[in-house]
Parts: sequence; C-alpha cells; structure tokens
Amino acid sequence: MGTMADSVFIEDSELINRAASGDTTAFDTLMRRHNQRLYRVARSVLHDEADAEEAVQEAWWKAYNHLKDFRSEAKPATWLTRIAINEALMHRRRNKTREAVIQPMYQDQQTQDTMPMDEFSQAELSQALPATSQPDQQAWRSELRSLIEKRIDSLPDIYRSVFMLRGVEEMSANEVAVVLDLPEATVRVRFMRARRLLQEALRHDIDQRAKDAFSFAGARCDRILANVHARMKAAQALKP
Repeated sequence: MGTMADSVFIEDSELINRAASGDTTAFDTLMRRHNQRLYRVARSVLHDEADAEEAVQEAWWKAYNHLKDFRSEAKPATWLTRIAINEALMHRRRNKTREAVIQPMYQDQQTQDTMPMDEFSQAELSQALPATSQPDQQAWRSELRSLIEKRIDSLPDIYRSVFMLRGVEEMSANEVAVVLDLPEATVRVRFMRARRLLQEALRHDIDQRAKDAFSFAGARCDRILANVHARMKAAQALKP
C-alpha cells in the first residue's frame, strides 16, 4: 500500500486514483486534507456540530463508494465539497427540528445590492489583534473568535454557505458557484451582503465588549498589590 510519507506532495486526483484501487491509506490522507472544509460547509447548513460531523461522515462514505465515478477533469476539492453540501441538505430535510431546506439558489432578491463596503474577513479581523501570551488578551481573542462563529451561524441560509466557502475557506467565486450551482455574479453579491451583515453585527458586539479590553484584574492586580506591600514592609523595617 505504501507509507504515504510523502503524502503532502501527492495531488488529490492521485490520492483518489490510489484510493479507488484499494489504497485505504490514500483515502485517509484525502480525508485529513479536506475534513475541515467539509465540516465547515456542513456546519454552515446544519447549525449543529454533531449533525455536521454525521453529515461529513456520510459524505465521505458516499465519496468512497463513488471514487471510480470521479472524472479527472473535475477538481477533487469541488467534487468532495458538493457531496458534503448535498449530504448536509439531505440531513436537514430529514431533521424536522431544523428549518426548511435552503431557498432555491436562483431566487436571490438582493442581486441589485452592489454597495461598496469595508474589507472584512475572519482571518483579517483575528490577525488584527496582537499575538500575546497574556491570559486576559488570549481570552479576548477567544471571545472574538466565538463572536465571529456565532454571527456566521446567524447569517440567513442563502448567505451563510457562500460566506463559509468564500470567506472562511477562501475558495474562488468560480469554485463556490460550481459547488452551490449558482451564477458567479450571485455568489459575489451574496458574499458582499454576508460581509455587510457580519460587519454590522460584530460592530455592535465589539462596542458592547470594548469596556472589558485591557482589563487589569485577578492575578496581575494581586501581584501589584503584593509587590507594593512588600516594599512598604521593607521600608517600614528600615525605619529607626
């Protein structure tokens, strides 16, 4: 079967060919390489971690059983992502506690919305915060990440999957159009609208939490008090 030690250099299409010939290690490598993308897109549809994992697992099983049907002219990542999207949609149809299926992709009422907007992405916003080992600032970064995830979850269905693929996974507009069976222009409009909605929601969230920035409490505050008291005690000891 081979050790696949050089798997990082093996193209997806070659991994599919090997897996189709019975190389399970090649299929494992393919799964590890694309699991995050498939999970994210399934999560964008299902709003639930457990449901998303189940959908991804089923998507991989279907992909495994159709490896020989893969056409070499297709892009493997696109093929796999479409399988995951379809499985997530079917999972949601079966789950009566979720809302109805995503609206038909061509029924976009906002196709005329082309207003310019400030640049925004999850990576850009996260990277804007300085790297630090301070616990309070790490907590702030974690809080921001949670806010972003929460707000992505709250996007309307027709925008959420587009943003997840275009903004988080950084797929091209053309790739997203193929995966979601949308006109490329519609992908661009929905992505722009999704970023606008996220900007507005996050601006409100951050304004509400800004008062907690650069906090100086807990262990750091106690340490300052202890050090000052130590100096006071030392000074007292020097008095005649």
